[in-house]
This record gives sequence, structure tokens and C-alpha cells, in this order.
Amino acid sequence: MNQTPRTLNRILLAAVGLLLMSAGALAMALGVPAVARWWRTVAERAGAAIGNLLDATTLPGQRDSWLWIVLTLVMALVVLLLVSWIANQGKGRSGTLAYHDGDDPVPGSVTLNAAVAEQALKAALSERVDLVNSSVATYDFRGKPALRVRVFPRQGVAPYVVAEEVSTLVRALDEVLGVQTPVLISISAGARSRFTRAERVR
Repeated sequence: MNQTPRTLNRILLAAVGLLLMSAGALAMALGVPAVARWWRTVAERAGAAIGNLLDATTLPGQRDSWLWIVLTLVMALVVLLLVSWIANQGKGRSGTLAYHDGDDPVPGSVTLNAAVAEQALKAALSERVDLVNSSVATYDFRGKPALRVRVFPRQGVAPYVVAEEVSTLVRALDEVLGVQTPVLISISAGARSRFTRAERVR
């Protein structure tokens, strides 16, 4: 339900993983004499090529290459992209559950904070002995607020029973607040319950 760039995250993780695996494989292969000799030859040629490139791009009247300026700008751009990527993690949270603006019965607007529903459901779920843990959050889903209820049942508790009872709590909350909100019920396993998972959208 949130706006985390999952596809981009997977691509970055795969790229970093392949890079680290390649570096590790190369480090292990350097133990072979033939590979070590090849690596020394490649490193010497690469060092000579870089030295020639730096000499060919020297600034007029200076001893340094303008490539260092380009490298600095590229690194600054990479830092900005990383900051933007970090800022986009977990976006989509909403602080408003419902908003009404009109003249019936009196002029004015009413805003229902998301914390009202989150704390009410969290308090009701925390009293259940068949749950290890639970969390409630509000997200913007297709332009409208929606609740995500995540519960961790204990081992041996039937997921469908938990789903039905959480649905009952949500319906009761809708009646109390007078607002019907889309809800995603996520049933997950924690470290103290087996690795099973079920999800239900009401």
C-alpha cells in the first residue's frame, strides 16, 4: 500500500550483490598464480592509461586534470540521488483518516485524524492473547485513506479465525466513527510463530 520503489530497490540490491560476488570471486581467483600474473598486467596497463588520460586533460596553466572536477560533480550527483532514494522509502503514509466539508447540519469542516483509528485498533488487538504482536497504519491508497492492519498470530492459531475477528473489530470501528475505510488485513508469522502468511482485503 505504501509508495516504496520496490522494483528499484530490487534492481539496486541485485546490482550490488553481483558486484560484491564478482569482487569476492576475483579476490579468490588471485590466489592462482596465472590469474595473479594476468591481474598485475591488467593493473599496470590500466594505471598507464589513466596516467596518460590525466596528462592529456590537464587544465591550462595547472598541473591537475579537469577530470577531477567532473568526478567531484558526479559524486555530488550520486549523493543527491541516494538522498532522494532514501526519502522515497516508505512514502504514502497518511495522517488523515477522513475529511468532511459542508453545511449539513452546520457550516464547517471535520477532520478525523488517522491516529484515532490506529490507536483504537491497536488497543483492541493488544488485549488478544492469541497474537504475538500487531501494528496499524494509515496509507494513501488510490487517492483515498486506507488502513493496514498487520497481525502476528501465535503458533497453532488458525489464520482465518484471526481474519474474521479482526474484520469484526474493523466493522465495529466503522460503525463508531461513521466512516467506512478500505482495510488490508495482513497475517504474518514472526520469529515465535511458524513461517506462514495470509492476507485478506476487506
